[in-house]
Amino acid sequence: MTLELHHIEIIGYCAAFLTTLAFLPQAIQSWRTRDLSGISLGMYSLFTTGVGLWLIYGLFTETWPLILANALTFALAFSILLLKLRHTAKRRKH
Repeated sequence: MTLELHHIEIIGYCAAFLTTLAFLPQAIQSWRTRDLSGISLGMYSLFTTGVGLWLIYGLFTETWPLILANALTFALAFSILLLKLRHTAKRRKH
């Protein structure tokens, strides 16, 4: 059984939507509480870099599910990473 390209793209959009949606509660909680003590700076740095690379890959391959999901996820992850960096810098000053 072969799937048409259109059906494969629908799978890609569904996967993109679900993985981005799954990330949203963490982003909202981080923004609201400003409590990033449970967030690993190393993990978030690697995660944000990886998402950025997936976005670049999607742009080069013109794969819209990758582009849309990773652009949104990168924006969310980068904002949390910046909050974590600010939080870490404040803790080092005290």
